[in-house]
Amino acid sequence: MKILEKIFGTKNERELKRLFSAIDSINSLEQSIGSLDDNGLMNKTGEFRSRLQSGDSLADILAEAFAVVREASKRVLGMRHFDVQLIGGMVLHQGRIAEMKTGEGKTLVATLPVYLNAVDQKGVHVVTVNDYLAKRDAQWMGPLYNYLGLSVGVIQHDSSFIFDQTYVLRDKRYTMLRPCTRGEAYRADITYGTNNEFGFDYLRDNMKYDLDEFSQRQLNYAIVDEVDSILIDEARTPLIISGPSEESTDKYYKINRIIPSLKNEADFKIDEKLKTIVLTESGSQKVERLLSLDNLYDPVNIEMVHHVLQGLRAHHLFKKDVDYVVKDGEVIIVDEFTGRLMPGRRWSDGLHQAIEAKENAKIASENQTLATITFQNYFRMYNKLSGMTGTADTEAQEFAQIYNLDVVVIPTNRQMSRDDRADVIYKTETAKFDAVIEDIVQSHLKGQPVLVGTTSIEKSEVLGSLLKKKGIPHYVLNAKYHEREAEIVAQAGRHKSVTIATNMAGRGTDIVLGGNPDGLARQMLKENENYTEEDYSAALAEAKMICEKEKSLVLEAGGLHIIGTERHEARRIDNQLRGRSGRQGDPGSSRFYLSLQDDLLRIFGSDRITGLMSMLNIDDTIPIENRMVSKAIENAQKKVESHNFDIRKHLLEYDDVMNKQRLEIYSFRRIVLTSSSLKDKVLELMTNEVEAFADVYCPEDQVPDEWDIKTFDDSLFGMFDRRLGITNTMSRDELVSGIVAKLTQLYEEKEREAGPEFLRYVEKMIFLQVIDNQWKDHLLSIDHMKEGIGLRGYAQRDPLVEYKKEAFACFADMSDRISAEVVSRLFKIQVKQEKAPEVKQHKQQLSYNRGESSSAPLQAAHKDHKVGRNDPCICGSGKKYKKCCGKE
Repeated sequence: MKILEKIFGTKNERELKRLFSAIDSINSLEQSIGSLDDNGLMNKTGEFRSRLQSGDSLADILAEAFAVVREASKRVLGMRHFDVQLIGGMVLHQGRIAEMKTGEGKTLVATLPVYLNAVDQKGVHVVTVNDYLAKRDAQWMGPLYNYLGLSVGVIQHDSSFIFDQTYVLRDKRYTMLRPCTRGEAYRADITYGTNNEFGFDYLRDNMKYDLDEFSQRQLNYAIVDEVDSILIDEARTPLIISGPSEESTDKYYKINRIIPSLKNEADFKIDEKLKTIVLTESGSQKVERLLSLDNLYDPVNIEMVHHVLQGLRAHHLFKKDVDYVVKDGEVIIVDEFTGRLMPGRRWSDGLHQAIEAKENAKIASENQTLATITFQNYFRMYNKLSGMTGTADTEAQEFAQIYNLDVVVIPTNRQMSRDDRADVIYKTETAKFDAVIEDIVQSHLKGQPVLVGTTSIEKSEVLGSLLKKKGIPHYVLNAKYHEREAEIVAQAGRHKSVTIATNMAGRGTDIVLGGNPDGLARQMLKENENYTEEDYSAALAEAKMICEKEKSLVLEAGGLHIIGTERHEARRIDNQLRGRSGRQGDPGSSRFYLSLQDDLLRIFGSDRITGLMSMLNIDDTIPIENRMVSKAIENAQKKVESHNFDIRKHLLEYDDVMNKQRLEIYSFRRIVLTSSSLKDKVLELMTNEVEAFADVYCPEDQVPDEWDIKTFDDSLFGMFDRRLGITNTMSRDELVSGIVAKLTQLYEEKEREAGPEFLRYVEKMIFLQVIDNQWKDHLLSIDHMKEGIGLRGYAQRDPLVEYKKEAFACFADMSDRISAEVVSRLFKIQVKQEKAPEVKQHKQQLSYNRGESSSAPLQAAHKDHKVGRNDPCICGSGKKYKKCCGKE
């Protein structure tokens, strides 16, 4: 393979060669497109739409569309796309992943495929990792899209906007963003938002009772920014919408009191790699004594076993200021990938309650799942999916296997000149931190800005306190203070600045050497709340001069210096941190400091590293820079990456089963919502129910005298609330058709009493309510099934095969229950012709969750349904409500 690569080049090199040849056709149009006046350039969008309607494909208009975007960007934004950015745009349009280094202008690259795919008005979603970036990118690129005649929407956690250049506010965070409905934001040609909001809106839409209230259109094309973070790092935690269950929270306090009595190794064993805990035999006996139980594993106590294990996980695997913080008496999850706080999110399965008990916080009720989906299955529903990131190549296999996405590594516009220095390893964490502080001090003295990356809030605060003792001014940027995150990161490239940050430092905001003039200008005007545009212009001019001067000092000092205080489980995260330095050919440097007490080396590292250091009897303060050690660390990371990939693949195999069922239910729900009449469906289900009863009580292989007519009649009465006077004096077919005819007649009488329009409305509401309730119960059953299905492996059975079988049977049972309950409720419903001003739907408290991390604000599942003035009157007259009972 190596020989063939030398002759023909790597796959990536061959692909780049092919793409570079296509650049010529775009560049050849630059002069002619540039000669157009503004109106001529703006009219190109309408021209492209006409060509698409005439039969041209997006590929046919690509070169000209890209040339138009490049020219519009020069005029509106003052930025011209480089050739390598045009390649990135083509890769994204083709439904692949473009790996582009930090500072190469991914946001500008996205404008090319976004415009091209938005021209045909089917909708383009630009997916970012947080609300701030969604808003910022829409405000930044919105003028370009508006210039070309495209509308831009923005979806936020609790609001939505349309980009409108005439809507100018003093608050720059929301200027040019006009509030609108969520549906309006989704109907825009281009919609910016986070992965969470797009996913939750999909689930919310499939819980609504009126098609007009749906927000999303068909999922057409998505560009996922920081695609590795969203499709890989976050793939293991599903999105969950849940409602409160009615269980008591006392058990969590009771279990929490016994946890300190249980001892590691003697009573339970911890597997840090898998993050699991199991009770030993003596531990089980101790729990029985402490909880006064005869048999902990009796079926009636099986839930207690689960909560004891969750209590142990809360105490021994989840650490304060690492996995969560306690703020105002509330346990708030810290995102393990970004270091950000996630207020309102909750771990599922009783784990969050166990941590609340551990921290003596108020315990909230456990929730029951109402709707759920993984990012893997949500994003695979798009007709076309693409992504961009600075670090995807190490996960190329997973992108190809799970999402069918190829990775293309795009070359940088300028040669990278960053000095990536070898790792240094110490025996203890204390010695490592001493070395880190010394490196920071030396860099600070020569004027070099320093960005220090840590893996937890706890570590960032330890380093902050050490720097304080040394008298070095610095910012500690962690999940506790993320409101100022972008502002601080943007200034991290200033002369002598020192910034300590959790993983979030690796994402979203460029670090410009010398600092960001706009941010500095606003900082200068902080004390003046009523500053004018003239004040801002003057401050900006001064800030530009300061930043230019500082940039030259920083360049002389060697550019931005990156210090990593620990290797992450995935090499990508380390590369993201390194990638903050050396943007656009700037100088820079990076180094990682490690210790044998770091989690990665302690849990996954080779024993040979520890053995080597012990054998050499190395002093704690002396570091190792050894090829074998560096190789062992890389192997440990590869081992963890492979392990995590297997977990994600395994979870997806299980979730694919649920995904098929979810699509089936949501598809049926959509049919119910779009149907003008469900009468035929109701009568079809009624016929099926009658035939099912007949199969049980009047089988075809028995003579009429052997039929159980009484039980058959009782069963029909239980379902239809009518005695039908059935006898065994006729054939089975005559009996069934006679019963169906009588029930059809009864239903038509009910229709005459209620009025056809009103009964159609009732049919729809009952169908939707029954589907939602049965789906909720089905999700609970599936959750319980997953918990124990792994034990089938002990019986030499494949747990996945067993799960598929049982999940199918469970889904079939749910379908039968939906049919029976819908028919029974519609036949039993009593129609009273009396004035009733409104029909209200059931209200339910919801929270929006991320699997082991969940989300938030409590909202109503469905709006109260009030009878509109033009709706059919509820008395059943057939007239409009305003001309009947609603007449004033």
